[in-house]
Amino acid sequence: MRAHLALPLAFGATFLLAALSTGSPVLLLPAVLLLLCVLFSLASVLWAAATLRLSGSLDRTAVHRGEPVQLDLRVRHRGLLPISPVTLEISPGPGLPGREIRLRNLPGKLQTLRMPFRADHVGVCSPGVRAWTVEDLLGFFSVRRPVDEELFRLLVLPCTFPTEALPLAPGDPGSEMLARATEDLSAPSDIRSWQPGDPLKKVHWKLSLRKGELLVRKYDEPILKEVLILMDCSLPPSWGHPEAEADLRDALLETAASVFADQQNTDLSVHLPLFGAHPMELEKGMGLPLALENLARLDFSVSDRFERVLVLESRRLRKVGCLVVISARLNSTMVDVMSRMRRLGPALRLYLVTFAPEDPNLLPLIARLQQAGIQVSYVLPDVRPPEGASIGAA
Repeated sequence: MRAHLALPLAFGATFLLAALSTGSPVLLLPAVLLLLCVLFSLASVLWAAATLRLSGSLDRTAVHRGEPVQLDLRVRHRGLLPISPVTLEISPGPGLPGREIRLRNLPGKLQTLRMPFRADHVGVCSPGVRAWTVEDLLGFFSVRRPVDEELFRLLVLPCTFPTEALPLAPGDPGSEMLARATEDLSAPSDIRSWQPGDPLKKVHWKLSLRKGELLVRKYDEPILKEVLILMDCSLPPSWGHPEAEADLRDALLETAASVFADQQNTDLSVHLPLFGAHPMELEKGMGLPLALENLARLDFSVSDRFERVLVLESRRLRKVGCLVVISARLNSTMVDVMSRMRRLGPALRLYLVTFAPEDPNLLPLIARLQQAGIQVSYVLPDVRPPEGASIGAA
């Protein structure tokens, strides 16, 4: 019920009171007409709202960011009394500005709309009708009903771009070295003279007795072929605009997806843990399509600081040849943690997602990382590298 309904009700009540006071049927007629007009408006709105049916479908349920998607809407109501055109509240996604569409009043007839959208941001969204509104011709009454978002559920997958090949660091040979120490190696290229500090288990005793000097087996350091990708799954830093923050999330997800995708054709083992309401770990064996889908569903709900996540994941670095860190923030604590992680052995590359790579507050931190032997690469949100290009180190 609208506020301006009070005016006809006041007039009707005045005429009715005057008619009852004077007994004049002339004054009673306007009161009855006003009452019938109000009842007619109410009945038309309730009838149309009770019989209105809205359905629709998207031409695809999953697209990559930036791809178009078409929404087909079907609207019908069976109210026979005249009403104002039905209003649909259309929104391309959560947090995005919407618009209103007014349909023609065609009782009992099916009206079909085709509306194109563009998948602007990675994630699960519901482009389509948020709500519909029915009101009478005089604007006395209106009924607004929200539409189930599940009706137009769309999964927007991250895009991928080429990345630079990851460096791999040799690790502690451990059991592999012990296994090779049991072999009887006699090839000259596999031995060298004993040096102070060499363990006795590496001494080639047979060859040493033959040559009259201590000789030890020489082994190549094994390359650890495991890649660990750590992405900051907390809310990105605020830039004062929701669109900018959405662009940061897109860049984080697409960088992680690109690094993961580029390892599919290598012999490297890849692990990408995702933290949040539904934590899980992506592995190379699950395939790229499923990995992209899980990345798209990430909700960035982690409350722990990313520094704490890095410290906790440091326990896994013994078997890691390369650590990839992806974050939209950088501070002194993170620099200290990553420097310690680098000293544990694995090669380390940081992908820093930022709108301001020349920020003077970042330059000293970047210099400290580079001094620690850490590669730093910048990723500019919503800026796609050209076809065939790679993200280089800073």
